[in-house]
Amino acid sequence: MLDIKKIREDYAKVRDGILKRGRGDYGLEDVRRLDEERRGIISEVEKMKNRQNVASKDIPRIKKEGGDAAELLAEMKKLSESIKEMDSRLLEMDEELKTAIMSVPNTPAESCPVGADDSFNVEVSKWGNLRDFDFDPLPHWEIGVDLDILDFERAAKIAGSRFTVYKGAGARLERAVINFMLDLHTGEHGFTEILPTFMVNRDSMTGTGQLPKFEDDMFQIPSRDFFLVPTAEVPVTNLHRDEILDEAELPICYTAYTPCFRKEAGSAGRDTRGLIRQHQFNKVELVKFTRPETSYKELESLLAAAEEVLRRLKIPYRVVQLSTGDIGFSAATTFDIEVWLPSYDRYVEISSCSNFESFQARRAGIRYRNSQTGKLEFVHTLNGSGLAVGRTVAAILENYQQADGSVLIPEVLRGFMGTDTIINTNTNRGIRA
Repeated sequence: MLDIKKIREDYAKVRDGILKRGRGDYGLEDVRRLDEERRGIISEVEKMKNRQNVASKDIPRIKKEGGDAAELLAEMKKLSESIKEMDSRLLEMDEELKTAIMSVPNTPAESCPVGADDSFNVEVSKWGNLRDFDFDPLPHWEIGVDLDILDFERAAKIAGSRFTVYKGAGARLERAVINFMLDLHTGEHGFTEILPTFMVNRDSMTGTGQLPKFEDDMFQIPSRDFFLVPTAEVPVTNLHRDEILDEAELPICYTAYTPCFRKEAGSAGRDTRGLIRQHQFNKVELVKFTRPETSYKELESLLAAAEEVLRRLKIPYRVVQLSTGDIGFSAATTFDIEVWLPSYDRYVEISSCSNFESFQARRAGIRYRNSQTGKLEFVHTLNGSGLAVGRTVAAILENYQQADGSVLIPEVLRGFMGTDTIINTNTNRGIRA
């Protein structure tokens, strides 16, 4: 949520930032109008209450002096009714203003490339050499079916399209990737592991910015007003909702595995085959709570931690900075990691690492006391996928496939696979070389 004081004091700059997203002002002008109207009513109410205070002293004085206070009493009665009506209107306006400002996205950081869509994204770095196949490589969904480790047909039978059942070595590979990521981030990158709830309440979804704007994109459980988590970012960030954190403990760094549930509305025809765009998928998330002055340095280390997963797996990838028209609703800046998929003949997003600055913390009430000033300030929140597990498995299947249809298991995963080194074409179990 944007700072209403900043909107008041530097409206032109805030508006320019919002307009850089390329989709209008998101109702920012309505926010300013409502805020000005609300402050005008508050000013009038204060004047009326001051008048009441004066009258409360005049009425007994007039009566004591033998005068007639009836006219003044009648005036105070009308004034009291007007104050009651205006107080009621203020309550309504508070809700209107809250709804309006909750629908306005974060302002992009100055460092973001300006552009209307992903065609304006900027490549920052590239790692690894693309494999030169001496055979025609298959897409991961064909590899998975041929090896009998991915079952899309039965998943569609028991749930619907865009679901996958993992079998045998496929299930074991998915689990191996999850454990490898968690061990790396906790053992070497200093993150504390969290196993959060997979359902959250409305306040949690509002705190991280999914609600109210994107409610139709979420899987909801109406009877309890719960939501299935679209990402571990939601429950993990909300661990500290409405809390005052100890500055000495910052940055606080968490990693969490969760399944993620997304309707993927409006994505028909886009990456709908295989594991790339699913209604349910696994992900390991990285979340940080930082002081404002260190948040961009912490974003660099969070991004590096996510990159290290692909480096250890020895899979080529690149990093791109998203343009102002492509960053998410709550983000001030975002770097995507894109992994190389031979079947696509291009890089495909596998992680988004973002700095939300104080946007989420303001919505969720997450603060710390500045030791220098003694004042309460909002923390900066950051998160990123470390990584999306299904897409990582897809990248492994495609980049490590062999001419005979088998798939080599990356060396760093072999300990998690019980020393298996290859998934063979004729069995859904790993076999030892």
